[in-house]
Amino acid sequence: MTKAPILPSIQSPHDLRELTLPQLERLAGEMREVLCNLVSCRSAHFASNLGVVELCLALHQTFDFQRDRLIWDTGHQIYPHKLITGRFPQFDTMRTKGGLMGYPNPEESDYDLFMTGHAGASVSTALGLAVGDELVRPDEQRWVVAVIGDGAFPSGIVYEALNNVGRASRRLLVVLNDNKMSICPRVGGMADYLDRLRMNRMYSGLKEEVVKVLGKVPLLGDPAERFLAQLKEAAKAGLHGGMLFEDLGMRYFGPIDGHNIGLLRKYLRMVRNTEGPILLHVVTEKGHGFRPAAENPVLFHAPPQFERRADEVLQMKKSSARTFTHAASSAIFQQMTDNPRVTVITAAMCQGNNLERARDLFPDRFFDVGICESHAVAMAAGQAKVGLRPIVDIYSTFLQRSYDQIFQEVALQNLPVTFMLDRAGLAGPDGPTHHGAFDFGYLRVLPNMVVMAPADEHDLTQMLDWALKQHGPCAIRYPKGSVPTIDTKRSPVEFAKSEIFCWGDDGAILCAGALLPACLEAARLLREEGINVGVINARFVKPLDTDVVLRAVRDCGFVVTVEEAALMAGFGSAVLEAAADAGFDTSRVRRLGILDKFIEHAERGELLADLGLDAAGIAATCRSLVTHSKPTDLPSQNRRQVAGLGP
Repeated sequence: MTKAPILPSIQSPHDLRELTLPQLERLAGEMREVLCNLVSCRSAHFASNLGVVELCLALHQTFDFQRDRLIWDTGHQIYPHKLITGRFPQFDTMRTKGGLMGYPNPEESDYDLFMTGHAGASVSTALGLAVGDELVRPDEQRWVVAVIGDGAFPSGIVYEALNNVGRASRRLLVVLNDNKMSICPRVGGMADYLDRLRMNRMYSGLKEEVVKVLGKVPLLGDPAERFLAQLKEAAKAGLHGGMLFEDLGMRYFGPIDGHNIGLLRKYLRMVRNTEGPILLHVVTEKGHGFRPAAENPVLFHAPPQFERRADEVLQMKKSSARTFTHAASSAIFQQMTDNPRVTVITAAMCQGNNLERARDLFPDRFFDVGICESHAVAMAAGQAKVGLRPIVDIYSTFLQRSYDQIFQEVALQNLPVTFMLDRAGLAGPDGPTHHGAFDFGYLRVLPNMVVMAPADEHDLTQMLDWALKQHGPCAIRYPKGSVPTIDTKRSPVEFAKSEIFCWGDDGAILCAGALLPACLEAARLLREEGINVGVINARFVKPLDTDVVLRAVRDCGFVVTVEEAALMAGFGSAVLEAAADAGFDTSRVRRLGILDKFIEHAERGELLADLGLDAAGIAATCRSLVTHSKPTDLPSQNRRQVAGLGP
């Protein structure tokens, strides 16, 4: 007789309390099946979620996170947590427009405290919660739990937090989820240290045997407990030269099997009855429970949609379209081939940035520093100082983590570091934590910095070649998406020069970046209506091609700027500044871009259409300006839409 599924009956974590261990293990299997079914429908984070199913169940059965606190670091391992916190009925909407977010979202559930999408901050925020609770409500004795992976653990902010936890909180638990992986295999000395902790069977076995003996001699009481503690410390000191975590003031437990629910519950209950701060070292397998993902966790970190039968992948629906990431990695590889002074530095994004070939063929000039973006940029500054030509290849949203180093170590020193900003603009289903909306604004304000936005592979390749010949910092930003084909004769990339496709008597569209094909299509649609609009590929956001910008503002009926970036401090703002500084009338300049709000998750095309950044939206804005009526003569709703403020 087939047993009824358990997962549909779980309305909240409180429903886990009455489940037996065999039932919890059945539930874990059901949750993995749901995860596999999701990726059969669309791309999603996968292997990391398969690896934390048992840990999630044990945490929620041990603690009450309606009053205790739980933070999932990096956030993409949130799916099992969502399944048992009342969101199973909506789970098939994951990462779709209007559906569940692929990261924690406080608007979805009170069980999600922070919208986490960047790595490493969990220990600091957990410490803040713990200290705050002890100050504001000391009688409630809440536990605060942070789950952080070994890939995120080397982040600098983690050690800033660990440096402060020892004296700060009595009910703080850091669960170190050690699966030997970041997105790619983890790197660095901390990885080696965790390997020694995990692989040292002598220490683990000795501890287990002593526990068994003491369990049979209950009359020893406290002296035996003290002996065990002293033995533990002696073993750790002898085998490892002193334990980092305990030296920082945390009690260390583990390593333990993160897929053994019974063992997890035992340790978590013991921790709950112990004063912290505590670090519990849990060993898991990324991709656990689905053989292909366990065997290839890099591919299955966020795989494309695939068809499967049981534990076998039948077909992966990979796109054959060439992306900007592919174009960038090819250009980087060619530069490394041609110039032995070119290096590349990435922050745990070798696979995401498609850099495997560069890593394998140029291992001495390839540096994966782990999730340590500040270190990556400062290291690049050091390389540049001695004559190398470093390329820092990082997602736009993650480069924000190194802003002080971009300012102090690179721009202030005017060093030739080239920044390649992948996933600039709208990152689609990854949502607001990953949209690279702010790079124009945070980079163009820095003296010495050159900021470029390629429209296609032709631009990108030439921009990288040009940047690597300069004596100061340069940034090249490009989106997550297919590289367009622009069927016309192209001009070469020249410093601070735009590319003019055509001039128009009625108006001009000034585009910064990969939305150029949409601008060209909008101009074509308008020409069919008898509206003559020119199109200009800006290429350089800083410095601007002021000759062309001012000519457009002065001579064309209107100017519409287009950028897949935040309007505030962006390319359109730079155009307005240049025109205003020259004393020109800017009332006929309209900016299209990302509004002054955080943009939710959806497919990139859906988001562009919502923001009026597709061909139809760009044409509509231009059309509204051809009437020669002043903006103040338009209905208020239209004025807001024309100004890029939405309805």
